[in-house]
Amino acid sequence: MIAPYRRDFLRALSRGPPPMYTPQVMQVFAILPAAGLGTRMAGPQPKQFLSLAGLPILIHSLRAFAAVEHVTAIYVAVRKPEMERVAAQVAEFGFSGRVHVVEGGDNRQESVAHALAALPAAADDIVLVHDAVRPLIDAATIERTIDAVEQHGAAIVGMPAVDTIKQVERTAHGALITATIPREFVVLAQTPQGFRFGLLQMAFAEATADGFVGTDEASVVERAGLPVAVVPGSQVNLKITQPGDLELAEFYLRQRSR
Repeated sequence: MIAPYRRDFLRALSRGPPPMYTPQVMQVFAILPAAGLGTRMAGPQPKQFLSLAGLPILIHSLRAFAAVEHVTAIYVAVRKPEMERVAAQVAEFGFSGRVHVVEGGDNRQESVAHALAALPAAADDIVLVHDAVRPLIDAATIERTIDAVEQHGAAIVGMPAVDTIKQVERTAHGALITATIPREFVVLAQTPQGFRFGLLQMAFAEATADGFVGTDEASVVERAGLPVAVVPGSQVNLKITQPGDLELAEFYLRQRSR
């Protein structure tokens, strides 16, 4: 549980600096956790290194954030054996000085925590966490997420649900439906997910102390009792998880180039 005084502190962080002070220039940092093995792709290498239109998927994602002027620096968290490889790609594609490679962890939350520890950020700065295998994120969505974090302290990109959503109880033979969740109460979470640095750092510290592992960064912040805004996403911002996703991403890239 979050202690009341800590919750008040987190809420204050989410609102930004008090108006009586002259705010410093806000910095925006992006974190790309890329330490996953990509077992569902069943490919010869982790999916973030697979080729998409002739370039590694990770490079597409880095280019998207590097194209946003407000983004100060980008931190990529990868497995230790891949650090040299990624550092070489960063240099090859001209990201040196803007992109930093850090060692990831055993899961997404650990990888993001390692990157957070490396950030030269102030409490009111903004941190965007983005799936390294969502290579088609666009600059406009990144900018809207930054704007939403400035206003609310925490925001994620999300898509409205199209299909009917069923809540189920898992059984030995599959699942039984227990309820139908109205679609207007559901969004499908995407990334980037953005937060004030101090807020995310404190929420992560509390989660670590309690042994809580969230499914994404928003779940860790939600656990602290803080509201998280939603920025409209797009079906183009897909997460490459299965082999067919690569073909779909190639299609979207061709559409963009027309």
